[in-house]
Amino acid sequence: MYHQQAYALGSNRSCIRELFEYGRIRAKEVGPENVFDFSIGNPSIPAPPQVDETIRQLLTDTDSLSLHGYTPAVGDDATRQAIAQSLHDRYGVDVTADELFIGSGAAPELCAVFKALTFPGAKILALAPYFPEYKPFVEAAGAIFEAVPPDIPGFQIPLQALEQRLTENTAAVIVNSPNNPSGAVYTRQALQQLAQLLQRKQKQFGHPIYIVSDEPYRELVYDGVSVPFIPTIYTNTVVCYSFSKSLSLPGERIGYIYVPRQATDGQALYLAVAGAARSLGHVCAPSLWQKVIARCCHLQPDLLAYDKNRRTLYEGLLQAGYEIAPPDGAFYLFVKAPGGDAQAFSEFAKTMDILLVPGDGFGCPGWFRLCYCVSYDKIVRSLPVFARLLEKWNEK
Repeated sequence: MYHQQAYALGSNRSCIRELFEYGRIRAKEVGPENVFDFSIGNPSIPAPPQVDETIRQLLTDTDSLSLHGYTPAVGDDATRQAIAQSLHDRYGVDVTADELFIGSGAAPELCAVFKALTFPGAKILALAPYFPEYKPFVEAAGAIFEAVPPDIPGFQIPLQALEQRLTENTAAVIVNSPNNPSGAVYTRQALQQLAQLLQRKQKQFGHPIYIVSDEPYRELVYDGVSVPFIPTIYTNTVVCYSFSKSLSLPGERIGYIYVPRQATDGQALYLAVAGAARSLGHVCAPSLWQKVIARCCHLQPDLLAYDKNRRTLYEGLLQAGYEIAPPDGAFYLFVKAPGGDAQAFSEFAKTMDILLVPGDGFGCPGWFRLCYCVSYDKIVRSLPVFARLLEKWNEK
């Protein structure tokens, strides 16, 4: 006997992973240079030099037992203090180490927070387009997942649609800005309007409604766009952060959860998050990487390569005749599918070895996602192929 829901998840990979694995197979068949894989958000710029230098210093200067031994379940004190100082320096917020829980990447952090917020009959809402794994994360926590239809074509916060779905069973709203897959950055005005809506609904329902802010792309913004730090706008915000994208460390699985003490039941919620992480087996994140982050959490990514890729792909696809949501952040383009069927267009694109992710899994049918965290050469070589793809599609 085995868990049927777990089997279903294991036997049916996400559309992103499915395309990524398909691309690996095709690369072996036709050569990697002939496969234009835009499926997965794997950073294509190296980690800042200070990261590798810090690793070497730690391996040289720190004794092996303390370097690789257990830290406290909630995280190393020095690491949490360093992150608290970094948040204070960047956003002017008064953060203490006791409000931070060090996690093994954003995925287990989100799972712990969803579990901590779940009560019988609880619903957790996600603003479409959204990261597809939110749904299994929420459902595994025992809550009901509900998607809020997207604001097209601006991909800002769909306030009217959200308000229609807020009920007394709503525990939280997931916010992801900069957004995967649209690249949209929610404006301060939009977030203030969201805060006002949730404050009004909290009074109506008599219990807090939290924002769960998923922030792996917080530093990845362009053209002078700024990303508001949501806890400064709405007190009942829990932040889940990962260094995977900002420091190009996706395989190292390191980040943190920030539960502001000013939030409603803030201290109890922090303990609930810690307890949920314990029940899921996600405590004591890798000690080596905690020590690295203690020295490197203040670093900022060099976005020149991503910005060059963004501009080149965006302008090239516009010239070819595609409709695109202007991207302000992250490293994704969200493109309107010709003919309106993104699944069909994605399958057709595979015949020309272009791998793009349909928006259906993101709660946004009729659009597809392209990850431009690839080599600049691949983007340049892909543009004429994208143009031929559109021409052949229109000739069908």
